[in-house]
Amino acid sequence: MYLSLGMVSLGLGILGIPLPILPTTPFLLLAIACFTRSSKRFEKWLYNTKLYQTYVDCQRTKEKIIIQIYVLMGISIVFAPIIWVKIVLFFLTLFITYCLFKVIPDKDG
Repeated sequence: MYLSLGMVSLGLGILGIPLPILPTTPFLLLAIACFTRSSKRFEKWLYNTKLYQTYVDCQRTKEKIIIQIYVLMGISIVFAPIIWVKIVLFFLTLFITYCLFKVIPDKDG
């Protein structure tokens, strides 16, 4: 199940590169989290791809990513018309933050 979800998430992340409506980084984070629980081979492969190294790998990139995520998610939360959507977006933001800084190790250490 995790492997399938990781593959779908990776596919959506790749689609998010040319399509501005899909966020690339959150889908890559979800893919890494799923691969970590299902397949060390896919996890290692994704860590070594240029896609991962460009969007998620280094600390400075992570800081830029998290600022963009907070701004975009904040705007989404403010304009979401339904309270449960606001709540889900808030917890998704927390999950992304956790994955970005705790689950995914930095290349440096």
